Amino acid sequence: MIPPIPMNCELLDLRALIAVADGRSFMRAAQQLHLSQPALSRRIQKLEQAVGTVLVERTTRTVRLTAAGQQVVPLIRRMLQEIDGSLVGLMVQGEKAAGRITLASIPSATVQFLPQVLQTFAQDYRNTRVRILDLSATECAEAVRTGEAEFGLSLPVGPDSDLSYTALHDDPYGLVCRRDDPLASVSSLGWRDLEDQRLVTVHRASGNRTTLEAGLAAQGINLTWFYEVTRLTSALALVTAGLGPSVLPKLACTGPEASELVWRPLRDPTIKRKIGVLQRPGAHLSPAATRLITLLSQAWAEASPG
Repeated sequence: MIPPIPMNCELLDLRALIAVADGRSFMRAAQQLHLSQPALSRRIQKLEQAVGTVLVERTTRTVRLTAAGQQVVPLIRRMLQEIDGSLVGLMVQGEKAAGRITLASIPSATVQFLPQVLQTFAQDYRNTRVRILDLSATECAEAVRTGEAEFGLSLPVGPDSDLSYTALHDDPYGLVCRRDDPLASVSSLGWRDLEDQRLVTVHRASGNRTTLEAGLAAQGINLTWFYEVTRLTSALALVTAGLGPSVLPKLACTGPEASELVWRPLRDPTIKRKIGVLQRPGAHLSPAATRLITLLSQAWAEASPG
């Protein structure tokens, strides 16, 4: 007769018996379960007392199951497999259950990478809603800092910031102009070619303007910023209207607002801005948010040269 498996025993008692049966060794079983050998022995003894019979014979040289142990081990093994399978299923369902992610993103990052990444993300997290806050770099940092967003896609923060930053992509600055602009046909443009141009730019408070001017100042280059706007989309609108070319990051010129414009790289030197992930140090990210960041990192890595 197969000994009954008591309902009041602990799962670790059952796992202890399976580990001993598989390894034929109390030492190996104890290492596998991260227990001391005396603690493992007590687990086996407790299970034997609950069952009412000896399950394991142990000598100085060998460890083997008794007849009762050989009968009960297959039952315990199936029981544990069902329990483990149910727990894994519940965990997966929990991770993929209905929920919401809120992320803050500068618009140029939203246009270029998020649509294709979200399609892949939805294959595993179909029920997770994604809320995207299209904000400036400063606003992105504030949204992450206050917890309004789980993470942000933005420009680097200052050294005194309390946020962590992981760079993902280098985005070069270049000339954006109308197709009928004489500069559009120049095969190799340098910054000096723009010194006589009436240029459109974004406000000094913009992280894009700060990064660009720092790079130009290091080279002693002075440009004429004739029209100044707050948003990159407004700069593109003025360029489209024929008020003059602008100097903008490449990603900012990949959306529908720039469909009638051309972007040309600028050499001597190449000035770039960095885009990356902003997070609150120590903040716990949901599994869905962690997966979304992983997919974004992969998308940027595939798009980066080399």
